[in-house]
Amino acid sequence: MKLSSIAIGLSCLLTAISVSANQTCEEPYRSALPAYTYTLNNVLEVNGRQGITTDGKYLYVSGSKTLAKYDMHGKLIAENKDPFVGYQKEANHIGDIDIYNNELYVSSEWFEDGVGKNIQIAIHDPDTLALKRAVDFNPESGQVEVSGITVDKVHNSVWMASWVGEESGRYLYEYDLTSGKYKRKVHLQPVPQWIQGVLAHNGQLYVTADDGTADEKEPDHIYRVEISDKTNAARVVLEKTLDDIKDVGEVEGLAVNPQTKQLLVHANRGKQIVLGMPKGFYPGYDREISEIFFYDMKPRCDK
Repeated sequence: MKLSSIAIGLSCLLTAISVSANQTCEEPYRSALPAYTYTLNNVLEVNGRQGITTDGKYLYVSGSKTLAKYDMHGKLIAENKDPFVGYQKEANHIGDIDIYNNELYVSSEWFEDGVGKNIQIAIHDPDTLALKRAVDFNPESGQVEVSGITVDKVHNSVWMASWVGEESGRYLYEYDLTSGKYKRKVHLQPVPQWIQGVLAHNGQLYVTADDGTADEKEPDHIYRVEISDKTNAARVVLEKTLDDIKDVGEVEGLAVNPQTKQLLVHANRGKQIVLGMPKGFYPGYDREISEIFFYDMKPRCDK
């Protein structure tokens, strides 16, 4: 084959690849692929193994029984080691959290050996980290556990996620942000396993799933959830495989920094978890390490 023929062939191949790449930003490919690309920028160790949120000025971290406030460099500003004071229902567990209008939204419950009860939407002061008020939970929703909460400014809603239950974990639960009234639940299709955190961002929802088996060194994942006012069916799309988190363990909450537009992902490593409860350490660890992973986000496609 002549050199010119080879060059022409390679040129055609590169053109075909370019066209194929451009087509992924057109339907039906666009909605079936990640909305963003992610580049790991920084990792910060924190105290607290459950959730993360930020207003761009401070980091707020939830432990199972604590709330903490850090500056953006990881310096501890305040900590509440008894956050359940003032709760009307007995609680021992906090999940993922969010901040909106200078208030912390906290997902809380009594949780033991994979079973949750006394679900509460607790709203805390971001300075003192103490309880301000609570929003009534509607048991008729069918939700039996809460792993995370997020404020959806686009739809004026609060969403909650459930970690456990064949039935409860199939849905995300929506409440009216203004009135606190229960609105509906949307059916995740397909259903991610073991949802830990939930985030509302630009009109869509994102969830973290502890669906990788840590004993087998399998990574966890982030999924995008496409919601609509016209249907209660919510399409679920793989957004990111968390294969760049050091030493796979258990992914937790997530947030987006409104100032830098970075994605923040909370993850734990070192401790073995059974039915949602710590049960010992993996080889090489004598403590659990909780970290926040900071990712630069770039839209995969132009608008």
